[in-house]
Amino acid sequence: MRILLIGCGDIALRAAEMLRGRARIVGLTRDASDVARLRERGVVPVVGDLDKPRTLARLASLADAVLHTAPPPGEGRDDPRTRNLVAALGSARRIPQRFVYISTSGVYGDCGGARIAETRPRHPQTPRAQRRVAAEDRLRRWAADNGVVLSILRAPGIYASTRLPLDRIRQQTPVLVDAHDVYTNHVHADDLARAVVAALFRGRANRAYNVTDDAELKMGAWFDLVADAHGLPHPPRVDWDEAETRIAPLLLSFMSESRRLANTRMKRELRVRLAYPEPSAMFAAAPPRAPARQMQLAL
Repeated sequence: MRILLIGCGDIALRAAEMLRGRARIVGLTRDASDVARLRERGVVPVVGDLDKPRTLARLASLADAVLHTAPPPGEGRDDPRTRNLVAALGSARRIPQRFVYISTSGVYGDCGGARIAETRPRHPQTPRAQRRVAAEDRLRRWAADNGVVLSILRAPGIYASTRLPLDRIRQQTPVLVDAHDVYTNHVHADDLARAVVAALFRGRANRAYNVTDDAELKMGAWFDLVADAHGLPHPPRVDWDEAETRIAPLLLSFMSESRRLANTRMKRELRVRLAYPEPSAMFAAAPPRAPARQMQLAL
């Protein structure tokens, strides 16, 4: 199998490592300086830019399957990058048979803390979530028209030892008091990459999957957990009125949506076994080498 990576960031490269020896991996990058790095990771680089359709001609007939991890632009309510991608792929005589797209759980909007499955109607409440819905819809239409098996993975907050909100905790950015706090969802980067690989081989056509761990944490509890693991003080707690005056609008928007994602479909259909069923499992398996305060003193 030949697999094309659209976007060669952390998750795509974790998936590529899991696929090593099972598939030939080609990766699209817009930065020519990434060529050597990708080759070292076993990825054949192709230089092109999703914002520049003329640079995408080489993608036609290049792969049997596509993993699309590239985010939409930062503005607007559409995703022209996904539009340009499917146009390039659709110009070939041989279209990829399978397509995996990493979307976001933000497409559901605020669910009032309810536990939700993939059958929950989407209700995006921010422009960034609306752009993801636009991408999902375009891919669904294109896949249906061309007989492509499309799997949409709706991922929440992604964490790993190198992907933690330590700067925010050190800056003591407030979180909400428990009475006002929201449920948040997470998935370890390795588990998301496992779901990607599973979807490439076992995903059902035109199917969405919530890819999340088993934890049901409120946002404040998540930050307290990370702080404790790194020997940092807990962030201060504030009510909603004070939060509106002390927290940046973008961050505040994440604190306005509460939901608990069900991952039954991921487990049953993709047969994903979580290595990190909850964030505490990561800290138990690989605790920080030294408390953050000691590390700062050593420096």
